Amino acid sequence: MSSTPSSHLHLAVALEGTGWHPASWREPVARPRDLFTAAYWADLVAEAERGLLDFVTFEDGLGLQSAHHGEPDGRTDQVRGRLDAVLIASRVAPLTRHIGLVPTVIATHTEPFHISKAIATLDYVSTGRAGLRVQISARPDEADHFGRRTFPPISLAELRSPAGQERLTEHFDEAADYVEVVRRLWDSWEDDAEIRDAATGRFIDRDKLHYIDFEGRHFSVKGPSITPRPPQGQPLVTALAHQTVPYRLVARQADVGYVTPHDTDHARAIVTEIRAEQEAAGRAGELLHVFGDLVVFLDDGQAAAEDRRARLDALAGEPYTSDARVFAGTSAQLADLLQELGEAGLSGFRLRPAVAGHDLPAITRGLVPELQRRGVFRTAYEAGTLRGLLGLARPANRYAAATV
Repeated sequence: MSSTPSSHLHLAVALEGTGWHPASWREPVARPRDLFTAAYWADLVAEAERGLLDFVTFEDGLGLQSAHHGEPDGRTDQVRGRLDAVLIASRVAPLTRHIGLVPTVIATHTEPFHISKAIATLDYVSTGRAGLRVQISARPDEADHFGRRTFPPISLAELRSPAGQERLTEHFDEAADYVEVVRRLWDSWEDDAEIRDAATGRFIDRDKLHYIDFEGRHFSVKGPSITPRPPQGQPLVTALAHQTVPYRLVARQADVGYVTPHDTDHARAIVTEIRAEQEAAGRAGELLHVFGDLVVFLDDGQAAAEDRRARLDALAGEPYTSDARVFAGTSAQLADLLQELGEAGLSGFRLRPAVAGHDLPAITRGLVPELQRRGVFRTAYEAGTLRGLLGLARPANRYAAATV
């Protein structure tokens, strides 16, 4: 199913430390000394909200950041360490009014019951602006933090082999079950389960709390949740996907999938594959957004953006590479690219600022006005919830429907 009209683009920003370039913390605007303070994150999200962005995502992980795939790198010249993404979002939520807040959660080693109530709580704290980005972890060092499972090391080349794809499929099948449990727990309280009648002494209607009785290969969860159904009913579920196995997770369980096309033809092929998987999952009639991810270096001139990237590469000691396309140029050039990719079927974009202190304001104060001049981006927030901003209806409660 297509999303909102192609003339109307959605925009999100992915917040990662001081920025996505590993040397970003050394820029004068980076504020590395403030990185582990609430004020730092509040300022970034306030800037994103000034730009009328749909939502921000917060990166997270279960191990220290690393320049190496699947293992620690031991480097001390780059940002290492994070605050908890869900807690950052909860802290920032009361300071904002419109923008969606989407923390990353790792499905592989956490429990869906805990995450369901954490995101439901975030939805209450933000009055209906919560979501999550579900992510897997296959790193042995992260498994070692928990001691319940052992993962053998795997290289990128091995990951592409049939055996590697089988292992990847196992992780993503687990993530799909994880999200299913989370979604059922959000529905385990009907919307009117709370009576709160002091005169009669009835606080809840126990008949409107439901066991979810989930039994799968990876989880066995009875329910109900301890947290009433969130204001949105179902907060936003999002996931990053680079190939068929994670595309399948997006098609089965997500409201928004982030993908990494490198040109228009690639974007069109990705969208076609996800739509086919969506149909196979029995969700052909549902609205599923596909957002393109791009790392951005935004300046007044293309040469200035490219020079800044080269200077940061020199500080890092190596050229910056990414899973996503890296853009260096002006707001007008980026607007051209976003419109071009939008014609390939993408309904929005999640931009990754190379240097948060520089490129986030360049997005909100340069790119957004450029898109507004072209009539392809909002000039005011038009809904009070994150689902509403994305044109997603508030879903009916699956257990209430079963009762009726």
